[in-house]
Amino acid sequence: MSAPLLEVTRVNKSFPGTHALKDVSFELLPGEVHALMGENGAGKSTLMHIISGVYAPDSGDVRIDGRPVALRDTRQAQDLGIGMVFQELSLAPGLSIAENVFPNRAPTRLGGTIDWRSLYRQTRVLLAQFDLEVDPRTLVRDLNVTTRQIVEIVKALSLNARILLLDEPTSALPPTEVEHLFDVLRRLKARGIGIVYISHRIPEVMAIADRLTVLRDGQRVGTHAVAEVTPDRIIEQMVGRKITDLYPPRADQLGAELLRVERLTRDKTFADISFTLHRGEIIGIAGLMGARRSDLLRALVGVDRVQSGSIIIEGRRVHLTSPEQAFALGMAYLPEERKTDGLFLKLPLRQNISVTALRDFSRFGLMNPRREAAVSQTFVEKLHIRTPGVQQIVGRLSGGNQQKVMLSKWLVRQPKILVIDEPTKGVDVGAKVEIHALLRELARQGAGVIFVSSEFPEIIGLADRILIMVEGRLVGEVPAAQATEQQLMLLSSGYHVQESVAGV
Repeated sequence: MSAPLLEVTRVNKSFPGTHALKDVSFELLPGEVHALMGENGAGKSTLMHIISGVYAPDSGDVRIDGRPVALRDTRQAQDLGIGMVFQELSLAPGLSIAENVFPNRAPTRLGGTIDWRSLYRQTRVLLAQFDLEVDPRTLVRDLNVTTRQIVEIVKALSLNARILLLDEPTSALPPTEVEHLFDVLRRLKARGIGIVYISHRIPEVMAIADRLTVLRDGQRVGTHAVAEVTPDRIIEQMVGRKITDLYPPRADQLGAELLRVERLTRDKTFADISFTLHRGEIIGIAGLMGARRSDLLRALVGVDRVQSGSIIIEGRRVHLTSPEQAFALGMAYLPEERKTDGLFLKLPLRQNISVTALRDFSRFGLMNPRREAAVSQTFVEKLHIRTPGVQQIVGRLSGGNQQKVMLSKWLVRQPKILVIDEPTKGVDVGAKVEIHALLRELARQGAGVIFVSSEFPEIIGLADRILIMVEGRLVGEVPAAQATEQQLMLLSSGYHVQESVAGV
């Protein structure tokens, strides 16, 4: 076995109210993809921040090439060959690829002006290593998500990184693009670069990683060769218990019609969308990048206005011009981007939960903090939100716990119709099980749920009925109990649509 590129030995790190890492050890070999797994709050991000120089450990050692290092900041980590690619991409959309790859490091001429020709040539050389045929002058905002992800990796490699830290690199990628990213990672492995791969997606880890380490509650519970461990064993170590089923049983029967959508159309976005939703029903909407699923959800709750078509709620035709109208009619909406669109990250948990129902927590215009805290605590317990208390700032919670807070703030309103974009994005397997069970319980109580997910297994496992969108149009409907991933992929790629057109 090769000597490790990176060694972390008995590292500890605490924050106010939280012991984030407890005697954690970890190593990375040259040319290895080593997956780091665990529930949200297990300590994965804290460990990565220590390795990348963001945090200093309270105790323990970090070694690179066998030599102890005291990482004071991210610049020192970069100088030592450590590159970090965060889950929320850090590129500047208004700048070109080249400017993003060489920020504050562009080659210059005499006099200090940028040598643009040299900048573009160096960027092309880096992009060509991954068969990325794109003009380095292209603005990042004009790139698809997969290309942006690769540009992030190229940016790290431009600093001669030998250790690459990837935090949920496929979270925003459509299924068809994951293999493209994996091809890039395999090339990096062949060059001897060590890759730490943080992911909740067990099938991906089994496909790309050589070894995996599981953290739970800030402690390492196991390191395994991927070829010698099963998915069930990984899940058991992540959550500390056996999970017999990721998805709760489907509804036996449905209630009355809650929602009817008739030929809903938004110019240049989607057209002729028609479907129904019944009490107790969960509908999943499947599709690939560009299917316009999120645009449809936004229109259903009045965020975006439509040009034609009808929305009928409990037999009443409504014309939604704002989300407030939808909320007053018993609809709730959870957007995909919780950090930017769904939560107040600088406010405490209790205020995030009460924000949708302020009248219920106030009297004569004055808030009742005691009631606000008590109700928030019930949701902390019901949804198993890991937090030191209801006064905790939401931005300091892990991604999965933030997702549960976003759910809680709408459950306070007891919605009739819940519209959710990517309900478990960036959420660990334990939290997924809890969220799935919660949504099914809401349906059993008579609510209707419409959700979008990029994970076909989640759509098949959670939904009662699946709608498939391609380029802004509904092209199929499948009972979830009879659906397969292959079938959804074919329909989502427009295969049957193209086939019928060819037949004509």
